[in-house]
Amino acid sequence: MAMAAKLVLIFVFCFAAIIPLLEANSGYDEDGVWKKRKEEAKKSMMESYVPDPLVVTDEFDVQINQDKGNNGTATHDDDDDGDDDVKEENKNVSGSVNTTTNSSRRSLRKKRYTGPCHTTNPIDACWRCRPDWESRRKSLGRCALGFGRRTNGGMAGKIYVVTDNNDDDLLEPKPGTLRYGVIQKEPLWITFAKDMNIKLSQELIMNSNKTIDGRGHKVHIAYGAGITIQFVSNVIIHGIRIHHICAKGGGMIRDSPDHYGLRTQSDGDGITIFGSSNVWIDHVSMSKCGDGLIDAVQGSTAVTISNCLFTRHNDVMLLGASDSFAGDQFMQVTVAFNRFGQGLLQRMPRCRWGFFHVVNNDYTYWKMYAIGGSKHPTIISQGNRFLAPDDIHLKSVTKRDYAPESEWRNWVWRSEGDLFMNGAFFTQSGQQNMKARPSHEYMIQANPGEFAARMTRYAGALECVRGKKC
Repeated sequence: MAMAAKLVLIFVFCFAAIIPLLEANSGYDEDGVWKKRKEEAKKSMMESYVPDPLVVTDEFDVQINQDKGNNGTATHDDDDDGDDDVKEENKNVSGSVNTTTNSSRRSLRKKRYTGPCHTTNPIDACWRCRPDWESRRKSLGRCALGFGRRTNGGMAGKIYVVTDNNDDDLLEPKPGTLRYGVIQKEPLWITFAKDMNIKLSQELIMNSNKTIDGRGHKVHIAYGAGITIQFVSNVIIHGIRIHHICAKGGGMIRDSPDHYGLRTQSDGDGITIFGSSNVWIDHVSMSKCGDGLIDAVQGSTAVTISNCLFTRHNDVMLLGASDSFAGDQFMQVTVAFNRFGQGLLQRMPRCRWGFFHVVNNDYTYWKMYAIGGSKHPTIISQGNRFLAPDDIHLKSVTKRDYAPESEWRNWVWRSEGDLFMNGAFFTQSGQQNMKARPSHEYMIQANPGEFAARMTRYAGALECVRGKKC
């Protein structure tokens, strides 16, 4: 108890010290409304931040040393193509730490699964195999795990149905449009009346306590601006496809029923999380955006990114935007059950300052590196599958920037239970003889890396049909 109280006091002192750093350029013409939102965002951040997410003990990790004694190598038959019966997917299994295999990339060919509904990870098990999902949409709000586990979006509000895919009035958006729904002050669970292609004229600025739920229809946000979650809290984005997002020039944009203001040029990110907390991005398919697919910056925390499919992009996921912005030391993000697929280059994610739990993801492609960072982030990689490119110079999973080895060797970058294929390797740092015991309240319990392919089998936007299991 004394240690916990000390941690809280340290956190409060440090947070007060970095409050001025939250005043960075944020793409808007600041007025009284935005100042109030910023202050509310700071308060939400303080409430959401977990001072001690990972308990580290002096217990010597016997399993790691056993694996080292075996040259760190074990052989696994892991050519899961998504067709087999998932006989063991819900068993409580334990496996080797940092296992490797030289399996080739030929195992990547996937066949579309058409059999009965299987829940392959604990988030999906919460809702996906219910045939009445459509009438119980809001039950999704109870399913978040990881650092964003308290996010329930618009669960407390009414259902708002998008009937109009137009986005041609930025100051007086029409009822029935997506923009009209996301700017409202009250909680809303936003759904869609039909398949839609929505081309955003300018960035879509969301208000707090909202869910965008694309289940039941093919909803594309494409060939226009992206989604901005700025100085708000409690937002879910689920079941949509975001691609071909481009930078827009800015201008006067309404961000609530009683306020609009001048916005500068947007970057072309698919989703920007800026100074926000309690955000959950789940089952979203993303590709080909002008800048990043997902950026979480400016002190954003309590974020979970899960069950997403990322393809055909350079800078995939940026968590912390600047080495000079110490406010990101309070960033805490869970990246779980995602599939990093064809055509990706780097940043899966690229981290600064904060604490990042990367768990049970399937990495099947990169052209530079998979996980990178600078400014001493803590990265805990557990139960992921890393399949390296054939190029002998691209086998490293990790990349550290702007620091000599004498500095980065003290950063805590841990790999536990990961599966390395085709020569992939993870360069660990920090105290390697310490056993990490994750907080069960805030960190997802990992399965071994050989299960990552099947746990991410249904990553991306699902094709849910009313009256049937997704």
